[in-house]
Amino acid sequence: MRTRSVRLSLCGDVMLGRGIDQILPHPGNPALRETFARDAATYVELAEEVNGPIARPVDFAWPWGEALHLLEEFEPSVRVVNVETSITRSDTFDPDKGIHCRVNPANLPCLNAARPDVCVLANNHVLDFGYPGLEETLRALSDAGLRSVGAGRNVHEARRPAILPLLGGGRAVILAIGMASSGIPEAWAASEQQPGVDFLAEPSRAAAAEVTDRVGAVKRPGDVAVVSIHWGSNWGYEIGDDQVHFAHALIDGGVDVVHGHSAHHPRPVEVYEGKLILYGCGDFVDDYEGIAGYEEYRDDLRLLFLVSLDPDTGRLSDLRMAPLHARQMRLRHASGEDSQWLRAILDRVSSRFGSRIDLEPDGMLVLR
Repeated sequence: MRTRSVRLSLCGDVMLGRGIDQILPHPGNPALRETFARDAATYVELAEEVNGPIARPVDFAWPWGEALHLLEEFEPSVRVVNVETSITRSDTFDPDKGIHCRVNPANLPCLNAARPDVCVLANNHVLDFGYPGLEETLRALSDAGLRSVGAGRNVHEARRPAILPLLGGGRAVILAIGMASSGIPEAWAASEQQPGVDFLAEPSRAAAAEVTDRVGAVKRPGDVAVVSIHWGSNWGYEIGDDQVHFAHALIDGGVDVVHGHSAHHPRPVEVYEGKLILYGCGDFVDDYEGIAGYEEYRDDLRLLFLVSLDPDTGRLSDLRMAPLHARQMRLRHASGEDSQWLRAILDRVSSRFGSRIDLEPDGMLVLR
C-alpha cells in the first residue's frame, strides 16, 4: 500500500500566443486576420491601458508569475496543462476561423518554465494554422521533451494516452478529447490518414463507453486515470445534463478524474462516487487582459487546481484551489476580496452537485 497521495496540478487554458508571444524574448510574426485586431501587439496595448506598461522582453517565467511558487510548494506527481495555441511559424491561417493563436517555437521555454508533464492539445486552436502548424506544434513539443495528448498525425497518435510512472508504484494515465461544443470543427477530427484531434461530436453515452474502453485497455490496478475534455461554451455556469451524464459515465467506467476546460471562467466542481469532476477550469495564462465584455464573469481571476488522490483507489482526498489574478500578463496572488468573490460564485454554482467551497486563512479555496 502506498502512503503518499497522488498529487495532480490541473489548470484551464494556457494560450501563449498573440500578446503573450509579443512580450517574450523571441516575438514571432504579429500578423492577425481578426475583425478586432490585425496585429498581436494590440493585445499588449490593451493590457497596458488597463494595468500599466509591461517592460519588454519579459523572461520566460513571467506569464506564470506566482503560480510557479505554488507548484513548487505542492510538488505535484503530474502537471497537466491545456495548451490552447499552435506552436508554429506557419502563415497557413485556417480560412474558416475568426481567431488564430500561435506562439513562436523559439518561445517554447515559456511553457517549459511550468514543467508540464502532459500538454493537452485536443482544443479549438491547435489547428489554427492548418496541418503545417499542427505538425510543427507536435515536433516542437517533442523536441522540447514535452508529452502531448489529444492530437496527432493520425487518429492513433491523437488517441495515444500519456502514461507516467508514479512514485511508490502505479502510473498516471492521461487521455484528452475535444468536443464540437467548444468550437472544434468536425473537419479537424483525426482519422487513419488525416492529422487532427481526438474529436467527439457530442457527449453521448456511446461516446463515453468508447472512451472508457480505451482507458480500460491500458489502466492497471494501482493506476490513476485522467480524461481531459475541451467542451462547452465560452461563458455561463450552467452545465447541461448531457455533460453531467457523460462525466458520470466516465467515472463509472473507470476514470478517476474528469478535467474539463474551454469556458473563460471556472465552472462547477463535483465529487461523484468519490471521484473528482471539474466541469471547467477557466482560463489560466493568456492575453485577454483589457478586452471589454462579459465583465460579470471576472475573467481576470484564475484558479490553479491542486488535487490529491488516494493512491490505491483514485478517490479524491483533497482539493485546494489557488486564486490568482492576471495583471500585466502575469499571474499574481488574488486579493482577499477577489478570493472571496471566487469562493462565493464557485460555491453557488457547485451547490447543485452537493459541493461546498470555503476560503482558508492561507488564501486557498478548499472543497468541503
